[in-house]
Amino acid sequence: MEEDETLCREPSRAGVTARADPEAGRRMSVSEFLCHCCYDVLVNPTTLNCGHSFCRHCLALWWASSKKNECPECREKWEGFPKVNILLRDVIERLFSDAIEQRKEDIQQNTDVVRSLATFQKYGSDQISTAPNTRRINPRGRGFFSGVLTALTCVAVVLLGYHWSSREFEDDLLVHKPVAKWTAEEVALWLEQLGPWASLYKERFLLEKVNGRLLLTLTEEDFTKEPYSIENNNHRKAITTELECVKTLGVKPPQNLWEYKDLKDPTWKQWREFIVKYIFLPYQLVAEFAWDWLDVHYWTSRFIIVNAMLLSVLELFSFWKLWSRRELKTIPHRMWKHFWKVSTQGLFVAVFWPFIPQFVCNCLFYWALYFNPVINIDLVVKEVRRLETQVQ
Repeated sequence: MEEDETLCREPSRAGVTARADPEAGRRMSVSEFLCHCCYDVLVNPTTLNCGHSFCRHCLALWWASSKKNECPECREKWEGFPKVNILLRDVIERLFSDAIEQRKEDIQQNTDVVRSLATFQKYGSDQISTAPNTRRINPRGRGFFSGVLTALTCVAVVLLGYHWSSREFEDDLLVHKPVAKWTAEEVALWLEQLGPWASLYKERFLLEKVNGRLLLTLTEEDFTKEPYSIENNNHRKAITTELECVKTLGVKPPQNLWEYKDLKDPTWKQWREFIVKYIFLPYQLVAEFAWDWLDVHYWTSRFIIVNAMLLSVLELFSFWKLWSRRELKTIPHRMWKHFWKVSTQGLFVAVFWPFIPQFVCNCLFYWALYFNPVINIDLVVKEVRRLETQVQ
């Protein structure tokens, strides 16, 4: 008998599993297991970081109405996503099985409670999928600043490419130098840039010493006579058309992307506007660039503009989720994560680009250009529906 009492008092030493006293359960009162929200016996008790426990549906209703991650009793903020206290749930279901079954039936019949529970659980699933330390991959691959960083990178690459490639055109001052100040050699250079066929008339212009002032006075009728004698009608119309552009602009019109720039150095006001848009509104920069090229590439420019608008909406949704869930402190981590992703992908492309078939590159490029807007439309619709569900 004495040995049995020792085993009960020290079960861990003897390796004997302790058994609950059946009389202890009868002595427990229901008041010790009440939820401080509904003041009824706990159903699926959920324990917060502060130690207080509530019915899970009560906590869901509180969160849905307040939109705060706070304890309904002490107002202490809880971290992560609360889970059901399994040990406490099992104890309550054994002690008050009849009351728990009745309460569960009542909860299932209440549509507002069921909807709040579903929304609360979805919120928890989103929390887990977007947690900074989680290894789970977001199937959509979208996150705050993911598209913004991509847009920033694209603008930066274009600027660097312009800076490096424009060196090839440093000797070509025709895009800056007024036509009236062109020399005869520069007029011949302008004529030569019209196409291989223009070399037929280059010597004639040099022999006549046609400078910029004389070029501005020439008409289509002059090109039909001596000493120019341009008999080919198409050649004569091409020269006349380009000459009209030169007269209108006062300089040589830009022929490609790298020459397509302001004829004057940007002012401080323009630089300030560009820097602000580059940091905060990179999609607007892309859209403005595409807008200027509507006359050149009508449908392509429209696809780019629409895609920029859709990406802006998706980033606003991402920012709203971060703000509503009070996860702004995770922004530096997310920015670094996406910056590293863009950098590694760019390095991969730079290394393997010469070995990738051009057909594959073209397919990937046109997929990103024309099909991404369709995909982003679907993502925007899903985000709007998700927002409507939360509001309800």
